[in-house]
Amino acid sequence: MASKPIQHMRQPSTGAAGRIYSRENVGRYSERARQRKRSRRVRRGAIATLVILLLVGGSALALQIVKSVINGSLQGESGYLGGLSSILTDTNTAKDPFNILLLGTDGRPGEEEYRSDSIILAHIDPVKKTASLISIPRDIKVEYKGSVMKVNETHAYGGPEAVVSAVEDLCGVSISHYAEVNFDGLVSLVDAVGGIDLTIPEGDAVDDPAAGSVVIPAGEQHLDGAAALTFARARHQFIDGDYTRMRHQRMVLGALAHKILNNMDITQIPSLMSSLSDMLITTMSVDDIIGVINAMKGMDASNIWSANLPSYSDDTTYIDGKSYVFVYEDELKAMMERVEAGEDPQGPNTSGKDGSTTTLGDLATTSSDDWATGSTSSSSSTGTSSSTS
Repeated sequence: MASKPIQHMRQPSTGAAGRIYSRENVGRYSERARQRKRSRRVRRGAIATLVILLLVGGSALALQIVKSVINGSLQGESGYLGGLSSILTDTNTAKDPFNILLLGTDGRPGEEEYRSDSIILAHIDPVKKTASLISIPRDIKVEYKGSVMKVNETHAYGGPEAVVSAVEDLCGVSISHYAEVNFDGLVSLVDAVGGIDLTIPEGDAVDDPAAGSVVIPAGEQHLDGAAALTFARARHQFIDGDYTRMRHQRMVLGALAHKILNNMDITQIPSLMSSLSDMLITTMSVDDIIGVINAMKGMDASNIWSANLPSYSDDTTYIDGKSYVFVYEDELKAMMERVEAGEDPQGPNTSGKDGSTTTLGDLATTSSDDWATGSTSSSSSTGTSSSTS
């Protein structure tokens, strides 16, 4: 059955229900955001012009100029990613397995104070053409410079280097690259590739005013940027809330990967580059990105492994009156050892410690209620998926 375009049916909520986080202790980060906003206006126009010139009458010199300008744009304002140079592990992204930390920030139009709303550790093996997407609950308890805080708060306190350090310590892995995108950026990227196709399981239809302005029914759907963002943010209507949202975020990433690796047309390059210059900050260069895309070309994105950290929250996970999510340390260590070996993570896809083989294809066929109650089966023949703690 052909995918149906989603209809935009309401205006987004502007009240308190639409605000997920408080905006405290983010003065230093706010100034960084203002600097990025100013510099991007200039870079966006320059990059679009250069890309068009390259397509019309490309030359080796023009290509190098375009790459240089885009590389500068992708790395944000001067010094923003500088603190990562002593933390990240150097790898050949076209030939060696590597980890990249992907952050989606909750910046909204007109706002300059925000935290990381989505945190995903991706393990990519360009030789085997395999990948794992591991979601990190934003309320996971971590320590940063001797202070206990939620992992999503580290971004406001110390920028990209703080998040990378916290995740490396938490998961016991080395990270080679970092990428950050805000809400507007995701919308632009999805629209730039012509939208994405998703199969929405029964029970995962979205009608959440706090998440966005779009109602998304179950079934085969074609999502534009606004619809993809709403799907990736919705949580209030689901039993396991944030865990459903994390599954949906992995589904959106998988659909984007499929579109880029299998359906990219050269006529889409100018709009895609323009979108990248406005929405993405990353340590990856243009050559890195092209190398990974070429190496992974033709990959079936539905076979990407999917999991979240083995974790839980209950009456015992409060610290000084503040609710946290705790990890199951032994299960996390075992799962990350499998990930680092390029193997199936066999991790959970909801709250709890137990998991099984699960791919993005499984997420498209299994209801959020089934994940939350532990009554689902996946591509593994050896058991059921995780249950709630």
